[in-house]
Amino acid sequence: MTAPTLSVVSPVYGSPTSLEPLCQRVADVCSKMGISYEIILVDDRCPRGSWKVVKEICAANPFVKGMRFSRNFGQHSAIEAGLKHSKGEWVVVMDCDLQDQPEEIPNLFEAAEKEDAKIVLARRAERNDSLYRRAISAGYYGLLSFMTGKPLDASVANFGLYHRTVVDAYCSWEEEQKYFPVMIQWMGFEPVYLDVAHSKRSEGKSSYTLGKLLKLASDVVFSFSDRPLWIIVTIGLIIAAITFVLSIVTFIQALMGEFDVSGYPSLILSIWFMGGVLICSVGLTGIYVGRTLREAKARPSYIVADYLNDVPGSDKPDPR
Repeated sequence: MTAPTLSVVSPVYGSPTSLEPLCQRVADVCSKMGISYEIILVDDRCPRGSWKVVKEICAANPFVKGMRFSRNFGQHSAIEAGLKHSKGEWVVVMDCDLQDQPEEIPNLFEAAEKEDAKIVLARRAERNDSLYRRAISAGYYGLLSFMTGKPLDASVANFGLYHRTVVDAYCSWEEEQKYFPVMIQWMGFEPVYLDVAHSKRSEGKSSYTLGKLLKLASDVVFSFSDRPLWIIVTIGLIIAAITFVLSIVTFIQALMGEFDVSGYPSLILSIWFMGGVLICSVGLTGIYVGRTLREAKARPSYIVADYLNDVPGSDKPDPR
């Protein structure tokens, strides 16, 4: 049989009770649209028993495919795995916690057709998250936008509709660190933004703590941008310029007999300051060298331990 019109990829970590309603709502929406579809659930080694639920869903629904990692590799590795095994002409990426509503899928298709776009990004007009979570998210995306030089909107996450051309381009990258939103921005395909409804989390809470967000931000920045190096270079140039001006002033004062040795505190502080800058510079360079070493090893960004409903055979006929 021919490939389905739509593949829905959802990374799974937590929210096991939302998986069955998610698949049912996606199936209802696609049936009303009259399109063929598949659902790919990628279990990022969730500790809450999600894989058991995925197996039950796949056993009852051959159009649902399951993948389980050997360990926790992260959300964006799960997205990558789902995209690489998807077959649809169009792909929707959405979270499994039902904050992204399947009922918005027809609107995404309509926007893509109307604007002749290959990417339609869902923009959460009103986020149903706590004030703390919204503040953390705004700071996180603001930091990434500045450090990577790519405009990232805190109201836009991974939920969206992506054409096969975009998906194939994404999957062709051989890099270990694949942060989905930044890569989508880098590709250059002009996205269309669509305001969508955003629901409250059906259960549990986000697995992205402040510490994990900072770790993810550092991984993204050091993998996609050299701006930190330029910041250090700029600081070095500013210090050199200030030192040069002060040296001229000191030299003139010495010639005029106005130079007065006031002690060593300022000298000691300046030495400590320069030492800190140098250590920071060396450390920053070391981080980039370490990242380069990781990429040179060419290790896989994920390892799949189990498949359900013939996921490896993405070129096999649709089982429906």
